[in-house]
This record gives sequence, structure tokens and C-alpha cells, in this order.
Amino acid sequence: MERKLRDFLGAKTAKTFAEVLGIETVGELLRHYPRRYLKKGELTPFDELEVGDQATVNGRVKKVTARALDTKLEIKPEDAHKFRKRRTITKVVVTDGRNDLEAAFFNQPWLLTKLTPGTSALFWGEVTMFRTTMQLKNPGTEVLDSEDLTEAEIERRARPFRPLYPATSKLSTATIERSVKIVLDSLDDRIDDPVPDLILRNEKLLGLRDALQKVHLPDTEKDIHDAQQRFRFEEALVMQTILAQRRAVTDALNAVPRPRVQGRLLDDFDKRLPFELTEGQAEVGEEVFADLARPHPMHRLLQGEVGSGKTVVALRAMLSVVDNGGQAALLAPTEVLAVQHHKTLTKMLGELAEQGMLGGAEHATKIGLLTGSLNAAARRTAMLDAASGAAGIVVGTHALLEDKVQFADLGLVVVDEQHRFGVEQRAALSAKSGENTPHVLVMTATPIPRTVAMTVFGDLAVSTLTQLPAGRSPIQSSVVPAKERPDWLQRAWARVREEVGKGHQVYVVCPRIGDDVKNAKDEEGELLETDEGGKKQARPPISVMQVSEALAEILHDLRVEILHGRLPADEKDAVMSRFAAGDVDVLIATTVIEVGVDVPNASTMVIMDADRFGISQLHQLRGRVGRGKVPGLCLLVTDLWAGSKSYGRLEAVASTTDGFELSRIDLETRREGDVLGVAQSGRRSSLKLLSVLRDEDVILAARHVANSIVSVDAELAEYPALRAVVRDALESETTEYLEKT
Repeated sequence: MERKLRDFLGAKTAKTFAEVLGIETVGELLRHYPRRYLKKGELTPFDELEVGDQATVNGRVKKVTARALDTKLEIKPEDAHKFRKRRTITKVVVTDGRNDLEAAFFNQPWLLTKLTPGTSALFWGEVTMFRTTMQLKNPGTEVLDSEDLTEAEIERRARPFRPLYPATSKLSTATIERSVKIVLDSLDDRIDDPVPDLILRNEKLLGLRDALQKVHLPDTEKDIHDAQQRFRFEEALVMQTILAQRRAVTDALNAVPRPRVQGRLLDDFDKRLPFELTEGQAEVGEEVFADLARPHPMHRLLQGEVGSGKTVVALRAMLSVVDNGGQAALLAPTEVLAVQHHKTLTKMLGELAEQGMLGGAEHATKIGLLTGSLNAAARRTAMLDAASGAAGIVVGTHALLEDKVQFADLGLVVVDEQHRFGVEQRAALSAKSGENTPHVLVMTATPIPRTVAMTVFGDLAVSTLTQLPAGRSPIQSSVVPAKERPDWLQRAWARVREEVGKGHQVYVVCPRIGDDVKNAKDEEGELLETDEGGKKQARPPISVMQVSEALAEILHDLRVEILHGRLPADEKDAVMSRFAAGDVDVLIATTVIEVGVDVPNASTMVIMDADRFGISQLHQLRGRVGRGKVPGLCLLVTDLWAGSKSYGRLEAVASTTDGFELSRIDLETRREGDVLGVAQSGRRSSLKLLSVLRDEDVILAARHVANSIVSVDAELAEYPALRAVVRDALESETTEYLEKT
């Protein structure tokens, strides 16, 4: 399976496979599975055809004509291209020399130039009779492009199921099919199977050689089903084995136990909480405390809806570590969010965060802030507090990862917005604790379906918060079709004025900042795509600057400001502080306000070009309103017309506030590879046949098998074929998404 393709296909063809699909070995080619199958009938002689059969025939074109259905005019071959967008019918008379058969193709005038008289071709479809003429219903065809084709080659092309492969203009599905057949014919009957024999028997799966034959050259639908089921299990087994090995490595590491200490900072904090913990917060808190008390590092994912109280759970965990003489670091993805976290934690702790200050509590600690934009003096102080242990909690961005930043006794790392940090970044922060590995708690506000959590976050224990704290107000969402109903958009701006008139505040969110159309950039300075699904958009996404200018007249008497990620840090902080203090009525912003920004007085959000955002992102954004006692309102503005797929996504968001349901819809409407962080552009990808939503039973079975194998043989010494596939997966792009967990 590791042999080079050039040994089988020749240097020229092998080079094309390498350049176009990144396929260089036999194994890589055979794992390039058909994306679907063209179902034909059996190859049947003309004189044996019977009405009702699903059949394939090999014949020669006797006559071909085409006409436009609207004008009845006959189409000439040289004019066929002019009718490609017209309703047409092309009739082909096929003969075997003795008997004739007719096939009618609708809206395919180009067949006039392909199926010229004398052309040899395969035709397939359901056999019917019209008057005295035998016909093929809903026919398909394939030109036999060589006069020298052997009967075996014709038989192969006429198989009842024709594989259709992911292909390109430079490498056709027919070329891939021929190449696969050459390689399959050259394979030994016995090849190393990464799925152990015992597992194959227990799970009733095909062996590798048999599965490859049936997935590429099936004779029945059962062949296709059985082969795909085997490869789905194999994909799940490889991923779950990688995750099981990671869990085993983590469980073998040493960590300083940080059991809960009575009568200190955590207890003082719990007493001053102005609300009761939800049942979920209390339960998850106990899970976290149990992990922290172990001599091995905690590795837990905390997921929950926007506003479900994850920050309180994380803070209680950090305080427990501080009570044990350790430190905690909170790593945020953006500077705005890091500053927001610092302010939130400081406010929640009050005098408990005023260690060494007049009025500070007896068991108080200090909360440090370390970001890239701090001036030299503030940065020096923050680093000294972390290194000396004076700061029990340090909040920061990527600046915390720098080699110069050291901790006295780092006991817990809390990572906010898990998907924005890779394994290497977590490891860099964990390494700052010396010989002992810190406990790790990662948080995400994007709800994750159970099967996705098992597949993507399988090396983490998962805790979920589903309840919202008492006092959270409901959020109503509505789609505003601005082009179809411009009066609705006018009403939206009137509603903004009404909300401000009631003393509330409003967010207006835009997809981009405001560069010129040709060079539109996002928050990170990357060029924005202006197409969706490969089709050009009518215009680029609307920007903060455009909306600000458009609203200057409409909201002329209101206090309006703008906020985006490329403003200077001090300016961003100032704008956000003014908004939080109620000194700004309307904040026109990019997605910089997506996470962490907490302004209870904000009641309304208007999302411009809402169709340019993903479902989960829209859900995350609207979670910024309704955080106080006032009901929230989210208006999803779009230029799309009702009935389109993207409009349907917006209707789904408006119909429910259940983040887990929306997350499932999001995965169903997007390519899973994109969701998991893998580029599926013809290169080898992580999930080829396995679907993390559809194949829950397969993932569960593979997880059980992987855990059993790794528990007794973590290095896979007894399973060399599985070890080789796991190694290849770790070394290739196929597990890029795992590196983002």
C-alpha cells in the first residue's frame, strides 16, 4: 500500500495524481473513494431486452436529431452551443446491426456533437415501448472512446454500478477509475489490515482487500453498503485511537493535587454571590473540584449556551487553586475579551481581588492583566506579579505564551473559546509550570452535538451547562428581508430609536470594517471572500463604515460610535467602556463583540447581511442582548429572497434559541470538513465516508474498541498496521482539525 503510483501507472499519470490530488501511493489512491455511483442495468444484447428491464446496451449511433421544444426548429450540430439554456430534445437511434433502439435526451443539445452517426457507445436506462419502437427511459450514455477496446474493458464500463470519483478538469473520473482498476488487479490477496481480525469478526466487517474491491467495483448495493460501513468504522477507529492515546498520555502526567480548601477564598466568594448557582453550575463545579484533587492533570471541556454561567464555574475553579497556593491563568483569544474578562472577574470578586490594598479582604488575591498593548511599565509589573506569585489569577492573550512570561506556581490554565487555540499553544502555557503539568479547563459558548464532542474533543472530559441563570430575559429573533420588504428595514431603524427612547442600548453588527470593495478585509486583516458556494455575490459584505455613514442621518440625534478589531487597543477599550457605562446609544461594530462583552442594558441587536454569518456565529452574537431584565430583540437583515437556502438558515436561527439544535442544523448545512477545520480541496481529508452526525453508533463502537486497545497496548506494538495508519494520520493534513482542539 506504500508503493509509489509510478510503479503501476507510469511517471506521467503518477505526476498528474500527485499535482492535482496530492496522491502519490497505492494506498492513497485506493482511499480516494467514489463520491457516488451511477446505477446501470446489466449489459444485455438487443434481442434479449424486455420492457421494464433496467438495462445497459453496447451499440453504434445510427441517427441523431435535436430540436427546440418551444419553436420545434431542428438544431444543427454547429449551433448546439446556442441552445444550452433552452428546452430541447435530442433523439438518438442506436443499433447493434440487426435491431434498433431509441433514446431521448432532454436539454442536452451538446450530444449532437458527441453522439455522431457511427459512434460506439454504451446506453442505459429503463426499457419501454412506444408504439412499435423500443426505447430507453431516462437514458444515460458513455462514448466508448477507442475502437480497440477489449470485451473485458467494455464489460467493466458496463458494470451495473459505475463509480464516480471526486475529480477535476485535469484528472477525470474515468482516468481515476481506470487507474484504480489497474492497481486493484495488481494487489496481493492479503494486505495488512489496520482493523484487527478479532474486531472485524466482532463488528461483522469486511476485510481490507475485500472492502477495497467492493467500494470501487461493486456488483450490488449491498457491496457498496458493506464496504462503506467498513471504511466508516476504520476512520472512526483511527481518530478514536489517536484521542485515546492522548488521554493516556495526559493521565500519565503528574500534576499537583489542588483539593478544595474550606474557609478560604472560594468559600468567601460563594457567600458573597448575589444569586444561587444553577443545578448545572453546582454539578459541573463538583466535577471540576474532583478533577483538581487528582495527582494527574484535569483536561476538561466546559460547554454551554451564551450566558449559562461558564465564567462563574471557571472562577470558582481558579479560586480553589489559589486557595492551595497555586496560580491560575485565563487565556482569551482577543485583547478586547481579555480586558473584559479582567474587568468581570475583578467586579465579581470585589474586595476579594484587592490583596494588599486598603479595604482588601483577609483571603484576597490579585488579578493581573497581560496583553500585547500594555505600556512597558504596566507590562513589567504584570510579569513580575506572575513570576513572584503575587497575582493569583493572570488574565491575558497570546502574550501569556511568550518565553519571558513565567509563573511562580501555575496550577490551572483556563482557555476561553477553545476552537481559537491549538494544541501547541496550550502546551506552551502548560510548560510554564515546570515538572508538574497544570490542570486545564477549556470553555466554548458554541454548543457541540454529542457525536462531534466525541470526535473532535475526544481527548477531553466534557461538561455541559444547559440551564440559564435566573433573571436572563428571552430573546426574540426576526428575519428582515430588506430588498423584498424595504419598509421592514425602515421599521427596524424606528425600533432602534424606540429602544433608545426607553433608555436601552443597541448593537448594529456588520461583516467587515470598511476597506474598499476590491481589498475588503476581516478582523484579522485577511482578504474577505465575496462569493458563497462558488458563486459571486451581488456585492461584497456591508461594512461598519458604510452603515455608519448611512445611519448618520437616520440616527443623527443619538450617540453613535463604531468598534472593530483594528482600532488601537486604548481606543477600543475607551469605546467599549463608554458603551458599558451607558454613554453610547448605538454601537456599530464587527464581530469583535461576539464573545465576552456583557452590557445588561443592551436590548437590541441588528445584524446586517446576516446571511454572511454562520448559524453558530449568529447565535453567539445575539447572546449579547437580553442579558439583563429587559427582553432581547435580534433583527437579521438580509438582501436575500425568501426560499433560498441561506434565507432558510436565517429562518432556522429565528425559530429557536436552542444552541444545540442550531449547532446540528449548522453541521447539516455545511461541509463537515469545514466544521472540523479540514480543507477538503481535493487533498486527503480527515473524514471521507464517516459523518459525525449520522454515524453515532459507529463512533461509539470505535471509541469502545480504541479504549480497549490503548488501555493494554498504548504504543500499538501488537497492531503494527493500525499503528502505521495512526502515524500517517498524525503526520498528514488529515488530522489538522485535531490540532485545533
